[in-house]
Amino acid sequence: MFALKQTKTDCSTSGCKDKLTTPDLVFMLKHFGRNEDGVVTIFAIMMLMMMLMVGGIGVDLMRNEMERTRLQNISDRAVLAGADLDQTLDPEAVVNDYFEKAGMSSYLSTVTVDEGLNYRTVNLTANTVTPTRFMRLVGVDELGVPARSTAEERISNVEISMVLDISGSMYWNNKMSNLKQAAKSFVNEVIREETTDLISVSLVPYTAQVNVGPDIFNELLSEELHSYSHCIDFDTTDFNTPGINLAKAYPQMQNFENGSNRSYNTIQNPGCPRQTYERIVPLSQDNTGLKTTIDKYTSRANTSIHLGMKWGVALLDPAFRPVTQALTIDGKVDGIFAARPANYDDVETLKTILLMTDGQNVSTERIQPWYYANPSHYAHWNKHPLQWYLNRYVHYSQHDNWKYTKYSASQADGMLSSICTAAKDQGIVIWSVGFEVSDYSATVMSNCASSPSHFFRVEGVEISEAFKAIASQINQLRLTQ
Repeated sequence: MFALKQTKTDCSTSGCKDKLTTPDLVFMLKHFGRNEDGVVTIFAIMMLMMMLMVGGIGVDLMRNEMERTRLQNISDRAVLAGADLDQTLDPEAVVNDYFEKAGMSSYLSTVTVDEGLNYRTVNLTANTVTPTRFMRLVGVDELGVPARSTAEERISNVEISMVLDISGSMYWNNKMSNLKQAAKSFVNEVIREETTDLISVSLVPYTAQVNVGPDIFNELLSEELHSYSHCIDFDTTDFNTPGINLAKAYPQMQNFENGSNRSYNTIQNPGCPRQTYERIVPLSQDNTGLKTTIDKYTSRANTSIHLGMKWGVALLDPAFRPVTQALTIDGKVDGIFAARPANYDDVETLKTILLMTDGQNVSTERIQPWYYANPSHYAHWNKHPLQWYLNRYVHYSQHDNWKYTKYSASQADGMLSSICTAAKDQGIVIWSVGFEVSDYSATVMSNCASSPSHFFRVEGVEISEAFKAIASQINQLRLTQ
């Protein structure tokens, strides 16, 4: 500190008092102005107060954001439920019920519903406030909590290929019956009155081959060697692209049954299906007709998943459109679908495939060309199984001269992978179902699907739940805001 100069003493009144002279006061004030003791403490107190205020504002804002998130989540769930075309309640009542059960009825401001034949849109706005604890110190007593949400379910143009395994293994464990029930339920889910002229379904049953039927076959450049069945063979490179090349003459598959050591001498189970109901059904919206066809499926022959998938994709590829147009002229396809398959970049059209199998690809054989070269050969092999004939009339050492492996199981898996990739590259959504399959087959089918969540591995009657789930997701809700 400092020492005061000598003061004067005033005893003129009662008691004596020391008086500071004017120079003394001036000296003290100048010294106080230069003294820096306590300055840091004052600054620290000011900074602490500022930190407390900023932290308090953060707390207020965090509470506000938590309430906003809670309100937005309720809003999103409410409009999704209200926009669901499958529910028959009043959409606005559904939204109000959600808010009431959440204890937020007073927050709901407006609900608007717009719906038509194939769509429903629900929009809402909601508002509330959160009181502040710290920001009120600077004049902000409350913060607003707004929410706005819109959901729409719209059944736009959808092109679906159902690629279904009807191979011989489907005979066992009631699998064919379960498949029929699942497939018919799927048709009921996607083909309804409100989807008229919007959704088309193509059926592609496959075994060792796919019978395209004479109507489609006649629109190709392929030469018809026989009329017993209508399957075509592909090269490995054909699986690198999604479509059918209408400028290419694909060879017609031989009509024969490989057979085995069975005692019968009459062909019963040819590689290319021959029955009318085993043919491709292209671009249909006939609910009853589709289900009637599915009901007739029987298990037969072996498994070529890649061939079923090739045709399932081809029926969604724009290159198939000239065939569709020809089929509409002949009355085989509804005229409303004459412009299908739509272009891949058509934003109004969803293209999707449901691929199902209960097994895995196997090696596939063909008769050597020199033993399948003329009409008498065609007629002969339409009557007698190949292996039955060889076992009785050809020496064992010569059997391999009569037949060859068209592709091995691993090659077929490679072609399946290629066509799945080609489809996904074009934006086609692939759902795959492994029905009581091995781990190996499950991996192959999962890899083909658009994502792991697009693959279903099921047993028994679970296949119906899988098909139903796929149908529901095709008619998907889109949260648009």
